[in-house]
Amino acid sequence: MSGLFLEDLSVGQSAELVRTVTEGDIVAFADVTGDTNPVHLNADYAATTPFGERIAHGMLSAGYISAVLGTTLPGPGAVYLSQTLNFKRPVKIGAEVVARVTVTAIDEAKARVTLDTTCLVNGKAVVGGEAVVLAPRKAA
Repeated sequence: MSGLFLEDLSVGQSAELVRTVTEGDIVAFADVTGDTNPVHLNADYAATTPFGERIAHGMLSAGYISAVLGTTLPGPGAVYLSQTLNFKRPVKIGAEVVARVTVTAIDEAKARVTLDTTCLVNGKAVVGGEAVVLAPRKAA
């Protein structure tokens, strides 16, 4: 697999990933992370919450951002340095999540790239934030 090098990146460049959240995704995420909060796994409990039904883990959507950074922009070879996250709306089972990253700044001296990170459902932000990654350089 090859990704983009620091020298290939420009401000405004973006990439996205589209995933539909399934029951299996939520169960697998709970199994892998140990986050068994009943709002994600128990329909009876979730019905008593302000959401009225089960919702996906917020970090599942954040994982889609990580997938874009690690596979597409910049892609393989990138090192995740930091991420801020603001959870704005719940994501329900069956929702189509669009994870989008956009380059907002490039520090060539340090090979650091800052990206706006957003997850959308039906065109509305469900997660927003900013990531900083270390991008690989082309061999001299």
